[in-house]
Amino acid sequence: MSLPEFSSSTTGEEAADALAGEIQGKNVLITGTSVGGIGFETARVIAKHANLVVITGYSAERLKVAEDTIKKDFPSANIRSLVLDLSSLAAIRKAAAEVNSYSEPLHVLINNAAAPIAPFELTVDNLERQTATDHIGPFLFTKLLAPKLLASTSSSGSYTPRVVFLSSTGHAFIPGFDLSQVVGKPDPATYHPFNVYSHVKAANVLMAIELSRCSGGKIKAYSLCPGLIFTNIHQKEQSIEIMQAAGFIDGDKKPSTEKFDVWKSIPQGATTTVVAAFDPRLNDHAGAYLSNGAEANKERAAHSSDPATAEKLWTATEEIVGEKFTF
Repeated sequence: MSLPEFSSSTTGEEAADALAGEIQGKNVLITGTSVGGIGFETARVIAKHANLVVITGYSAERLKVAEDTIKKDFPSANIRSLVLDLSSLAAIRKAAAEVNSYSEPLHVLINNAAAPIAPFELTVDNLERQTATDHIGPFLFTKLLAPKLLASTSSSGSYTPRVVFLSSTGHAFIPGFDLSQVVGKPDPATYHPFNVYSHVKAANVLMAIELSRCSGGKIKAYSLCPGLIFTNIHQKEQSIEIMQAAGFIDGDKKPSTEKFDVWKSIPQGATTTVVAAFDPRLNDHAGAYLSNGAEANKERAAHSSDPATAEKLWTATEEIVGEKFTF
């Protein structure tokens, strides 16, 4: 049975239903799964078919709400909650150790979580919060879970584990990639929230390329733009003023159509993640960038397509976390 072509109007559930044969039997971990976000919707539609979906977040209470909400729609869904704070290297190591103790294999890791676009703030590790949560944290988490992902590879070679990085068209809003913006010493005097956002989203694209290369194809990694979507992250108090000044949110704290008229719904926003995680048509396209439910490498900025830049970023991030990510 041939698969349909997915588009900007396809919902995540429609994509998951079409890819049900690929999802069945798989164990999937998704970061950032609070109700009202893309990660939650992604977890919800995948849980309809998967063997196990691990949902993560920094609040056990919010994870319980997410699990209960998913099971209300799909009572037979197998959901497991994992407390994970991607802004803390120690918390990441603790959470990864818990995942590595699971008896089940891990087939897919979806790095969905992100920090709000907000004023300058340092983490417990003295890292800038957006950079820590959106790039450095996922890098370390992926590194620590890589052996478990690799263990899920089928002996016949018919299945290769996947890692998905949620990026954004915002990765292309900068003229070039300045490595120091991501791995340099945080400086509140030069901090601009959207500049950092663009750089960490560019880093997500570069990591998909480099992970696919470094693993020698043993892990297939993809990056993607889910689309412009009004989610719970836009409603965080620390980011509302910034988002309003940029024209994304209006005076009523709702999505603005004055500057942006291409808003997607949250169900539509989950589609490209589902495709990146399971569509077999991507098997020979590791490292690809996706948008609107399909491969979209032509939309990937030149600075986020450079293998040399990807390698430098990888090495610099290894130095920050204090661990080599090798295969």
